[in-house]
Formats: sequence, C-alpha cells, structure tokens
Amino acid sequence: MFATHLCTVTLSLSLSLIADVSMSTVKVVEWVDVRKELDRLCGLSSALAEAKRRKDPLSQKLQSLIQERKESLRWSNELEEMKERLEARKLVMDDLLTQSIRALEDARSQREQLCVVIRPLLSAAETLSASHVKLEEDNKLLYGEGGHGHLKILRQMLRTRRRHMIAQVAAIFPVDGSFEQASEVSMDTKYGGSRSGNYDGSQSSHVSRPPQMPSLSILGLRVTVPPSKMMTLFYDTKELQRSAGALGYVAHAVLLIASYLHVPLRYPLLLGGSRSYIHDYAPSIELSPSDLTSNLVNGLGSKLTDFPLFLEGHDTTRAVYAIFLLNKDLEQLLDYMGIQSLGPHHLLANLRELLRIIQSEEFIDK
Repeated sequence: MFATHLCTVTLSLSLSLIADVSMSTVKVVEWVDVRKELDRLCGLSSALAEAKRRKDPLSQKLQSLIQERKESLRWSNELEEMKERLEARKLVMDDLLTQSIRALEDARSQREQLCVVIRPLLSAAETLSASHVKLEEDNKLLYGEGGHGHLKILRQMLRTRRRHMIAQVAAIFPVDGSFEQASEVSMDTKYGGSRSGNYDGSQSSHVSRPPQMPSLSILGLRVTVPPSKMMTLFYDTKELQRSAGALGYVAHAVLLIASYLHVPLRYPLLLGGSRSYIHDYAPSIELSPSDLTSNLVNGLGSKLTDFPLFLEGHDTTRAVYAIFLLNKDLEQLLDYMGIQSLGPHHLLANLRELLRIIQSEEFIDK
C-alpha cells in the first residue's frame, strides 16, 4: 500500500514537473493508468523530438524563404525605381527626339537655302577656275619669251635712249655755275607764292634765299628778272636781251625733254628763240581794262593767254608771269621723275637738277 502510494506521489511529482514545463493543467493519473500515461508521454516525447528534428530544417527553409522574400521585395523596389527613372528617361528622350526632329527640319530648310546660295557660288568657282587657268597661261606668256622680261629689256633700252638724247640736250644747253654772289635777280620781289598764290608783287614769307648761292647760266647767259616799269627806262637793254635768249634756251630744253619723256606740258611753249612765248589756258594775272579793250579791238583776244618770255614794251608783269609758268613746267617734269623742286625762283637750278637725275644710273634702273 505504501509502495502504491509512493508511486502515486512520484507520478504526481513527474506530472507536476511536466505540467510546469508545458505550462498545462495538472492532471492526476491513477496508478492503473500510469503505464499507459508513461507510454503516451514517451510517445509524445518521441514525437516532440521528431518535431524538433523536423523543425530545424523547416526553420532554415523558412529563414531562407524569408530572406529570399526580402531580396525579392528589395529587387522589386529597385525595379520600381528603375521603372520610374526609365519613364523619366523616356520623357527626356521624347523631348530630345522632338528637338532633334525640329533641328533636322531646320537643317533641311537651311540646306535648301544653302543650295540656293551655293549654286551661284559653284558657277562663280567654275568661272574663277577658268580665269585662273587663263591667268596662268597669260603669266606664261608674260614671263616667257616676248613677255615681261622682253618688256623690261625694251624699257631699259628706251630709258637708255632717252638718257642719251637728253644728255645731248644737256650738251647743247649746258647749265654751268660757280659759287659767288649771285647777280641773278630773285623773283621773290616780283612773284611770291604758288601757281594760285597772290600775284601782288609782295615778297614770299615762306621762301628764304641763302646769301651765298651758285650763279647759274645757260650757254653763258644768265636769267634776269625784268625790272619794274619805272626801272625799264634806266635798265640795260642788252642785259634784258641776253636774259630773253637764256629763257629761250631754257624753253627749248624743257620742250625737248618733255617730248623725249612723253610728258604733255601743262603750259605749252611756243618757241621763237629769244622771242618765245608760254601759253596759260586760265591765267591768274589781271589785265588792265585798257589793254583788254585794245587787244579785243585789234583782234588779239586769242593772244591774251600767251605770255612772252622777254620784256615786251614796258609790261614787266606778263614777262615775270611767263618765267613763273616756265618754272612750273620744270616742276612738272621734276615731279614726273619723283624729284622735289628746289623752289619757284630757281629756274636754272631746277633745270640742272633735272638733267643730272636723268643722266644718272638711277634713271635707267628706276
């Protein structure tokens, strides 16, 4: 009886422990049913162990599935983001495509416009090419035999011939001079200024004459400016005649040089030795009304523009003006040669400078 009671107590304690572990209600089992309960508990324990054994792989699988699910969700979220970015890219691409289409249309329109512009350019290019070919052919003709080289030789020969002929003029009409007090009267007192200057008998303020200058002569004759009207009665007539002869020589030399250089003189010369004239188409000299009336009555109106290179009567104004015009012709020839004039009052000096330059080697090599 005691053993039975002990077994009951032990079973109760075991069951209590099991109850505490399983957190279930305490169950009192009779001794008769203990074996059955023990068998059942052993079966349950075995089933529990089997369940635990099966639970671990299932738990691992479940964890794996959960991880895969998380990865799937992450990939799904990233895919959604990529889709959104793709949609944004599509919108940008649509805008770019629209802009590209517009740019293509603009380019096509500009291409058509350029075609319209290019057509005349192509035609001009063909014309230019043909002109270039023709230019090359012309250059071959120009620099070949009978071309530019031959022309240079001809020009040099022409200049040599001109220099020889003008050297003969210099030999025929030699201009000599020595440094001494000049006896040639300056034209400053008679005519001051330029061609269109003031012909009023005043002295030029911008032209100064050095106190010592060469006294020049042509064929031994010096050029003397005619004196004033009051002094003509007391002036040496032979001196005036010698001066007229010198002016005739200068006029003859100027006319020959101009003809050899093919330079038409601005003021034509009418040669007559010591009775030569120079023509001015638009004279700036003022004539007195009495001279004008008398010349018109006598039918000499056409000679009003011919000025004597000598003293005609007592009219010194026209003679001085004629010398001034002759010097202007000399300045024209000097300018043609690229030489600066020595001044409006140095007639023989300008002539000598012109002859010197033409007879130099510089004239041929020019």
